[in-house]
Order: sequence, then structure tokens, then C-alpha cells
Amino acid sequence: MSEEKKDFGDQAEDAFDKAKETASDLGEKASETFEDAKEATKEFAEEAKEKASDFADEAKKTANEFTESAKEAFSGGEGENKKLLAGLLAIFLGSFGVHKFILGYQKEGFMLLGATIVGYITLCFVIGGFILTATAVVGFIEGIIYLTKSDEEFYNTYQVGNKSWF
Repeated sequence: MSEEKKDFGDQAEDAFDKAKETASDLGEKASETFEDAKEATKEFAEEAKEKASDFADEAKKTANEFTESAKEAFSGGEGENKKLLAGLLAIFLGSFGVHKFILGYQKEGFMLLGATIVGYITLCFVIGGFILTATAVVGFIEGIIYLTKSDEEFYNTYQVGNKSWF
């Protein structure tokens, strides 16, 4: 029986050695796979950074273009541009005083905006409806007046003459 035990022991030792070799091979393969994954992750991260940088540059460029076009539209070197813009804003958003801000009348713009906010707050009471109607009518009338004046008359009256109401 000792011979059988010895053969059995040798077989167990051989199996253990094979398992050790297989585990070592698997460890090396896992290490290689891990290194490959690590390298692929680095490449992906670099590519993502590059794409994000490109996107940020494009976004800045677009924002700058938008800012420049908005400055041109709202600062308006031309009386016609301000006239048309102020007139249309007065008709559609007149109760908020947007047209006053466009023409440079901040105090009057805040007065209309404040009155509109008070109107919305007091809307549950009947008085709020009257306030909102009044601010909308003021904006609408001013819009019509702005659009019916000639360019020169509008420029002299509202941009040079600083006439803030009607």
C-alpha cells in the first residue's frame, strides 16, 4: 500500500505543480489584460479631454458671436433698428417695460415691470386685473407710436430728446 500512496502522492504533487503553472500563466495573462485595459483607459481619457476642449472652444466661439450680434441688435447704432425693436417689444412685451430698457430708460422700465409684478400679485383681488390691463395698454400704445413715427422723428424724440413716456 505504501507504493500506492507514493504514486498517489506523486500524482497529487504533479497536479499541484500543474495548477501552480496554470495559475501563474493566468496571473500573467490577467496582468497583461489589466495593462491593456489601463492603456486603453488612458487613451480614452486623453481623447475625451481633447473632445471636451474642442467642444468648449466651439461653445466659447459661439457665445462670443452671439454676444456680438446681441450687442449690435440691442445697442443699435442705427435709429431704425432701435425703432423697430422697441416698437415690436412694446406691443408684445410692453407691460414688462422691455422696450424702455432697450431705449435706455431704466427707471421707467422698472416702473412698468414693478407695476406688472404688483398686478400679478394682486390678481386674486380685482385690482390686479386693472393694473395688468393698464400696463399692457401703455406698452401697446407706445409700440404703435414708436412704429408710426419716422426714423428721424423717433431718433430725435426718444434717443436724443430722452422723452420717456408717450
